[in-house]
Amino acid sequence: MKARTAALNQIGSILISAPEAIRSKYGPLNSRDRADALARIRPAGDAVHVAVLTALKALARRVKELTAEHEALTKDIDTAVTADNPGLRAAYGVGPDTAAQLLITAGGNPERMRTEASFAALCGAAPVPASSGRTNRHRLSRGGDRAANAALYRIALVRMAGDARTREYAARQTAAGRTKKEIIRLLKRAIAREIFRCLTTRVTVPEIADLRPLRQSKNITLSAAARHLGVWPSRISDVERGLRRLDDLTHAYRDWLQTA
Repeated sequence: MKARTAALNQIGSILISAPEAIRSKYGPLNSRDRADALARIRPAGDAVHVAVLTALKALARRVKELTAEHEALTKDIDTAVTADNPGLRAAYGVGPDTAAQLLITAGGNPERMRTEASFAALCGAAPVPASSGRTNRHRLSRGGDRAANAALYRIALVRMAGDARTREYAARQTAAGRTKKEIIRLLKRAIAREIFRCLTTRVTVPEIADLRPLRQSKNITLSAAARHLGVWPSRISDVERGLRRLDDLTHAYRDWLQTA
């Protein structure tokens, strides 16, 4: 992904000083459409236009190759981590890369995972006292496995953006006067507790492979199912594809489909 970003940045840099005809044609496009368009061009024109278009085409092909490689590797990682620990992969906000990093951290340091507190310290998510005078507070830890800490940070951001309970919690903490850094510290500590349970105990994940065929066999649309359950159609689609783990919704959805 870093190499892909570097190639996209190179394309943008070349377009800044490219001839006006090239800049006006490809400049307004977004990254994906621009890469697709540039990868198909046939350099023509004077020497300057040919040189610029040739460079852009080479970079665009590199972007597409790196994108395809990233998608293939992500799929392989997802398959591996799901088979190893389906409960961890199904946790809200835990993607393939994040799950893989947490499994690596736990597997490389099993002697330090005696309790959930020791795992939090291993991930650098344990609170560090930073009180002074009458001020009683804690700060973010700078120790532990920084890659695991970054994984917890990504989970916290995803949940703050899309999980209703996390957003409500963040709103309450903000109203109480806590800063965003302090809220993220609290969230990472709570997430570390949840991840520890997933790593040390076998978590049962509801089966979802039967949901879509069952719905389609009864000619029920996503909109109809979502309307009955009081959620957005995209939420039902995420459940059917396993993109989100929503156990209560999954059970309610299956019970409704079986009786519909």
